[in-house]
Amino acid sequence: MSWQDELRNGIRTAEQLAPLLHWTPEETARRAEIVERFPMLITPYYLSLVDTEDPDDPIGKMCIPSLAEFKEGGSFDTSGEADNTKLEGLQHKYAQTVLLLSTNQCAMYCRHCFRKRLVGLSEEELNKRVDEVVAYVREHREITNVLISGGDAFLNPNHILERYLRELTAIDHLDFIRFGSRTPVTLPERIYGDREFLDLFAKYAQQKSLWVVTQFNHPRELTEQTRQAVRALIERGVLVRNQTVLLRGVNDNGETLGTLLSGLTRMGVVPYYIFQCRPVTGVRERFQVPLGEGIRIVDNAKSRQNGFGKAVRYAMSHPRGKIEIVCQGAGGETLFKFHQSKDPADSARAFTVKLKPTDAWLDDGLQSGL
Repeated sequence: MSWQDELRNGIRTAEQLAPLLHWTPEETARRAEIVERFPMLITPYYLSLVDTEDPDDPIGKMCIPSLAEFKEGGSFDTSGEADNTKLEGLQHKYAQTVLLLSTNQCAMYCRHCFRKRLVGLSEEELNKRVDEVVAYVREHREITNVLISGGDAFLNPNHILERYLRELTAIDHLDFIRFGSRTPVTLPERIYGDREFLDLFAKYAQQKSLWVVTQFNHPRELTEQTRQAVRALIERGVLVRNQTVLLRGVNDNGETLGTLLSGLTRMGVVPYYIFQCRPVTGVRERFQVPLGEGIRIVDNAKSRQNGFGKAVRYAMSHPRGKIEIVCQGAGGETLFKFHQSKDPADSARAFTVKLKPTDAWLDDGLQSGL
């Protein structure tokens, strides 16, 4: 099956899942309501990784709608993306980096997605004019890299990807270009099965450093197909890094997370961040792990690593910046440090906050220390 067929044959309705998961008509109807609110798409490949007999299967949690998505609370913009938008689809939060929202499409709609307001739904925040982006980047010489994301950047057709690559690699003050994509995880044949795509990246990797930042969250996602996709990128001069999200019921123990990190380094993917799950509406109550517990999980996982696996940072993407979650004392006093900051006054600043065992984010009630 080609990757285009994989997308065409993707699971999009609760009725398609019902016989596989033994849902009653009532359970199916309730999940159909969720899908109406937050679209579902699961590729046949990714569905094959799910143990459909296990209602708590960690792979299933990331792709199968849950009634927990009805729960209120949280926010649809937890990192202040609206405040950082300079042009349609272009965000400029950190001086050196521009973020482009290039599409609202994904090969799979993750149930923990922090852009649930956008993916598969609204096109209002997307970039539709490459020339405006290029002009903005040319005019702002402090920008040294561009991150093309979405949605999933690799759901753009090849001619759109080439347009971004052709225009951006020609800008001399850019050091590198990044693509945010989970297709190595959810639709690996998009990469290894498309010769035109691979030739495109091989060509432009000779002109500018190209990076793919992906998101493996569980060791069972490290399949032979994903290894083939990663190898195909690396062989063409593309560097691959991984950002894992710490998720309740998926990777919230040191052994699972440690196995994932070592599996990534073994196949040539450097772990980059372990992100604290954001308090997104429909996500917070199901997937967030308290910060103190997260510190212990990450430390346990890192203790199992050699070399590159130990370099991963546990962090949150906060409206004020990327904040590293460093360590916690016996009384809940927790040390944080700005890894990147929106305000230059916060640059590299360390601070402490006394956390309760249930605290999972630096929200309005916990920002006095921040």
